[in-house]
Amino acid sequence: MIIMTMDRKTKMEHSDEKASKEVLPPPPPLPLVVPPKHVSTGSNRNPMARHMTGTKGRRIELVSNHFNVKLNKTTDHFYQYSVALFYEDGNPVEAKGIGRRVLDAVYTFHNAEMGSKEFAYDGERTLFTVGPLPGTQLEFPVVLENLSSNRTVRGGSPSEKDTKRSRRPPQSKSYTVRISYATKIPIQAIFNALRGQESDQFYEAVRVLDVMLRQHAAKQGCLLVRQSFFHNDPRNAISIGGGVVGCRGFHSSFRATQAGLTLNMDVSTTMILKPGKVVDFLLENQNVKTIREIDWVKAKRMLRNLRVKTFPSNIEYKIIGLSEKRCRQQAFFMKQRNADSPSEPVEITVSDYYAEYRNHQLTVSHDYPCLDVGKPKRPVYIPLELCELISLQRYTKALSNLQRAKLVEQSRQKPQDRMNSLKHEMKRTNYGADPLINSTGITIDNSFIQIEGRVLEPPKLKFGNGVDMFPRDGRWNFNNKTLVEPKQVKHWAVVNFSARCDTDSLRRDLVRCCKVKGMYLDAPHVVIQENLQSSRNPAHVRVELMFEAIKRAFSIIPRFLLCILPEKKNSDIYGPWKRMCLVENGIVTQCMAPGRINDQYLTNLLLKINAKMGGLNSLLSVECLQSIPIVSKIPTIIFGMDVSHGQPGRSDLPSVAAVVSSRKWPLISQYRASVRAQAVRNEMIDALFKPVSPKEDEGMIRELLLDFYQSTPQLKPEHIIIFRDGVSESQFDQVLNIEFEQIVQACKFLDDKWSPKFLVIVAQKTHHTRFFQPRSDANVPPGTIIDTKVCHPKNNDFYLCAQNGPIGTTRPTHYHVLLDQIGFSADNLQELVHSLSYVYQRSTTAISVVAPICYAHLAAVQMGQFVKFDDVSDTASSHSGGGGGGITQIPKLHGNVCTSMFFC
Repeated sequence: MIIMTMDRKTKMEHSDEKASKEVLPPPPPLPLVVPPKHVSTGSNRNPMARHMTGTKGRRIELVSNHFNVKLNKTTDHFYQYSVALFYEDGNPVEAKGIGRRVLDAVYTFHNAEMGSKEFAYDGERTLFTVGPLPGTQLEFPVVLENLSSNRTVRGGSPSEKDTKRSRRPPQSKSYTVRISYATKIPIQAIFNALRGQESDQFYEAVRVLDVMLRQHAAKQGCLLVRQSFFHNDPRNAISIGGGVVGCRGFHSSFRATQAGLTLNMDVSTTMILKPGKVVDFLLENQNVKTIREIDWVKAKRMLRNLRVKTFPSNIEYKIIGLSEKRCRQQAFFMKQRNADSPSEPVEITVSDYYAEYRNHQLTVSHDYPCLDVGKPKRPVYIPLELCELISLQRYTKALSNLQRAKLVEQSRQKPQDRMNSLKHEMKRTNYGADPLINSTGITIDNSFIQIEGRVLEPPKLKFGNGVDMFPRDGRWNFNNKTLVEPKQVKHWAVVNFSARCDTDSLRRDLVRCCKVKGMYLDAPHVVIQENLQSSRNPAHVRVELMFEAIKRAFSIIPRFLLCILPEKKNSDIYGPWKRMCLVENGIVTQCMAPGRINDQYLTNLLLKINAKMGGLNSLLSVECLQSIPIVSKIPTIIFGMDVSHGQPGRSDLPSVAAVVSSRKWPLISQYRASVRAQAVRNEMIDALFKPVSPKEDEGMIRELLLDFYQSTPQLKPEHIIIFRDGVSESQFDQVLNIEFEQIVQACKFLDDKWSPKFLVIVAQKTHHTRFFQPRSDANVPPGTIIDTKVCHPKNNDFYLCAQNGPIGTTRPTHYHVLLDQIGFSADNLQELVHSLSYVYQRSTTAISVVAPICYAHLAAVQMGQFVKFDDVSDTASSHSGGGGGGITQIPKLHGNVCTSMFFC
């Protein structure tokens, strides 16, 4: 690329001679915020401050992937400017990716007019400097000369010597860059935040520092994905099939912690398309062996908007589609010069052009479509075999289960390997050599920050026949143990959609295994096999035919159905089957996959069956003894809340919100769920409180509170503990002022004289903080808790690694205590959260996040999967209540199963 500039045309607003500094205009006013529905405009809650740290547990020395940042105290400001790009005709530039090239030209050729200032550009519409630019309104004309632009015959192919266009100078593009002052941000805001005086200016200041990190990576040619960057290095590639590659890179961001400002750096992975020949990519993407097997309709959809380079000319283009005809049939008109006089256009096919004028005989793509890299009305055709996909092109579609499994397996890193990768990258990035970062007065240490953690003792568990035990390394088993509260299962059946499953041995072994675990399971009333003819029907028809057979076999509806699916993963039977059982007929069901079945598999299966039937597999001993601090003494309900969003690219499916609640206080191990559909990609739950009349509320909270009242003999909870998953720190205020406000109003609507106390905790898994044992290859032990050093300087938060991490590097859960009206001590609260990782009824291991959140996630995902929203009528009632706002609601669960742990 060649960059040129035109005669400068710069507008500056100079100060008058008597003024030493120009008076900057105030920033533009903020837009008015419309209060959300159901939310009192008077509510203005903020996350609570930390009062104390925990003391319980064995001390352990750790290090974390945070690096200390020294920041010299300064009175300087970050100055923020708006950047607008325009074409020569005055139209705004909409194309992405051009901004950095244009601003690089401004820096190169107009540095003096910019006051010789280094600047950080976010790649879109904002620019930051340390100190002000010479004026509040700056305008620069720039010309980019791109060697790769349009060196082709229209309707033809790249040409270097045989066409008129090839002898013209390369095409240039002119731009106008307008830079306007927006606001200024005191760097002092960072110091204030570290002393607990947090403000919006702190987040803006840290955003500027993060933009500097992004720009540093962009200068190295990295792919940028939010705060992560990815080098173009084949050694970082993880092939997962389908022409998709996992690209390992790094996340970097600044964080305010108790230890001061830190740089958090971690390993990150994104999906990219496998670079290389387009033909090879299509073969792998469609999982076919020869080019004649390629589905060109799918290929056109897959290739659209991807970038390729041609060889041997090495020019880059963007694909807009495929030619309608094959290379040997697709013709275009070519203009030539003959003795400096133009001749009539000659019609020629793409294949003949390459053979006659480029001395290249097409072989692979002769009988197949060409790539169209032109414009909709002016196509430019290039044969497939002469094109390669360029590297670092993101793949944003949903991965298949097989791809996801490969990615997880191959991207795992042992703790020491992860540490070594981070140490190497810290040296490689060399932030200390960046003049802009240096101008802010910050210095980044290259050593991991040292931390003292604590390891909590695991809670004692209770099993059947009075057996107690302490889990070891976050694990336990049911060898020589029975279920603490087994349920008797009678009047049930096996339905088999698979031709590969031996149902005789399965039912025999399942009955035997249940007996050993203290669970009474009758022999199945009937085993119904799907016939070969039925298996050729669509999934919903197969399910309907199976239920016709069930009704013929039973005089009354069975209580339980064990369903054997035809495939291990992604069975299209699953959704229709679940809906038929749970919505239409009110039957508890457990699905299983054909394959290797042993006693361990059967034990895990019956744990789910027992929980769904209303039983309990194990309990905390303190539950049985009613000795959980505060929770066992005062009626307490525990909520878990989560929102599940549809797959990438499926904008037709609504998001699904789920809230689960504990039942039968003083137990904290049994839950039920309420589920609603809501607007696509809406993270805030909007159906917690839904008054439809002065005396009627169809919200989720009322439904769950009434269930608590009925399952706990007519007691209202005096304490309500809320665990919320899936929200970022920027959404904490919304959780407190929108969602929590709905919960408060739902309680008041139920009884205006009732004033329970609340505890609100957010759990985060999508963060980049990791902990390591400096002198061990093993992960941190289960129960490791950290509430110092890398935690927030003011707010009440802590990290907990409850789970055993035998593979890869353990990801801790970051818990943020937003509100505590109950008054838990740090130790009591941390032990309660730790204990809730041991009450997950379908597992024999401590899980990484509290069970109520896991259950909410399972309920949202399952209800979203088994309902095909386009098949649900507009008049279908929501699950336990109404909907609205044009969102098709989830159908209501049958009364027989609505209070069950159907999601377990």
